[in-house]
Amino acid sequence: MKNIILIGFMGVGKGSVAREVAKNSSYMTIDTDDLIESMENKKVKEIFGDDSEEYFRALEKKVSLWLEGSVKNTLISTGGGFYKQKNLKKIGLVVLLDSPFDEIIKRIKKHPNAEKKLKKRPLLSDLKAAKKLYDLRRPEYLKLSDIVIDVTKKSASDCSKELLKKVKKHA
Repeated sequence: MKNIILIGFMGVGKGSVAREVAKNSSYMTIDTDDLIESMENKKVKEIFGDDSEEYFRALEKKVSLWLEGSVKNTLISTGGGFYKQKNLKKIGLVVLLDSPFDEIIKRIKKHPNAEKKLKKRPLLSDLKAAKKLYDLRRPEYLKLSDIVIDVTKKSASDCSKELLKKVKKHA
């Protein structure tokens, strides 16, 4: 069993799907944003605001190197920009959770903690800029992915089952 790395745009459901995979398999899960927040003792939004996006990306690089050398048999949920790490394929099998931009925003807005979810994602504060970022990133996500899961209008549980089935076939 090697690592599974979940990539995809912010708000697509990487964390929710990761928790479902953990419930239904022997995979442990970790989240790169949670690791960074622990390292810095700050929320991602604070790191962006107090330091810079560039500083945050340097922290992602540090985490990616640690993952490559130290983590095995784990499902790794990543932040939306983590896919740019050069050693991604060395860390594990790359799985894209994919959905149209409008569906991602609808999903976030429907969530009981919608306001909190939007606040914690500094790059979603301007939806026009976020859409441009999505349009820029999506082809890169697709190019990097070993497996693509369309999460549109699917539960995290259904996505988890599909992911585990596809990972098994890929092995």
